[in-house]
Amino acid sequence: MMKIIPADQRLAEKGGPKILIVGPSGVGKTSLLHTLSAEMLASTAFVDIEAGDIAVSDLQVASVRPRTWGECRDLACALGGPNPALPPTVAYSEAHYNEVMKNPELVKLASYRILFIDSLTAAARLSFAAAEQAPEATSDRGRKDLRAIYGLHARSMLGLLGQLQHTRAKTVVFVAVLEKNVDDFNVATWQPQIEGSKTSRELPAIVDEIITMQWIDFGDRKPVRAFVCTNPNPWGYPAKDRSGKLEQLEPPNLGALIEKLASPGQRKPFIVVSPEQSAQT
Repeated sequence: MMKIIPADQRLAEKGGPKILIVGPSGVGKTSLLHTLSAEMLASTAFVDIEAGDIAVSDLQVASVRPRTWGECRDLACALGGPNPALPPTVAYSEAHYNEVMKNPELVKLASYRILFIDSLTAAARLSFAAAEQAPEATSDRGRKDLRAIYGLHARSMLGLLGQLQHTRAKTVVFVAVLEKNVDDFNVATWQPQIEGSKTSRELPAIVDEIITMQWIDFGDRKPVRAFVCTNPNPWGYPAKDRSGKLEQLEPPNLGALIEKLASPGQRKPFIVVSPEQSAQT
C-alpha cells in the first residue's frame, strides 16, 4: 500500500547515487576500483561481466561473475526486490524474487552497499544473445525477426536497469565503453557502446550521474585523465549531474566522487534565465 513519507523521514534516508561512467577502452575505468578506500572496498561487490579483471587482480574486493542473461536478471531481482506491478510469470515479479532468494549466494548481495557493474556494454551483448534465442525472435516463416529481437532486447535491458535504479540505499556504478559515431552529414557524437539505440537514449533518465572518463589536453600537449561531469561541455562528451555538487571537471577518483555525492554539501544554485534577460545579454 502506498503511503506518505514525512519530510523529516525522507531527509533522514540514506540513498546511494546511480552513476554511469563511460570512457574509451584502455582509459582505466575498471582501475577506478583502486581509488576506493579500504572501508568502501569491504562493502563493494564487483560484478564482472566482461571477465576483464586483470586491472584489479591484486585488489581485495568481492566479485560475482554472471555468464548468462538469466544470471544478470536474477542478480538484479535479488538487489531490487519484487516489482508488485508485474504478473508472476515475468522477470522481477514476486514469484521470480521468491525463487531467486532461495539461492544463498544471491541473498549475500544485500549486504554490499556499492555495486560496480563492469560493464553495461557486455551485459547488452548477453541480453541481445538471449533475445535472439527467444521464441518471439522467429517469424511465422521460421526466419529471424530483427524488429522483435531488438524490441525484446530493449525491454530486457530497461527492465534490468529499472530494477537496479530502485536499489535506493545502494550506490550503483555502471561502466560502459564510449564510442564516437559520425553520421551521414559528418556530424560526430559520443555515446555509450550498447547494442540497440533505445537503451542509450533512455539511460540519462535512469541514472543520477553520467561521467565521461577521458584524456583531456589542456593545451600543453600532455593529456591527463579526468572526469567530465556536466553538460554542455567543450568536448561534447555525455555528462549529467543530478546532484548539483560536481564541477565540470573532477579528478578521476571514484572514491572521492562517491563521497562528494554523499556529503551533505549544498547544491549549486539553480539559475533560470528568462528570454528577456537572455536577449539583453
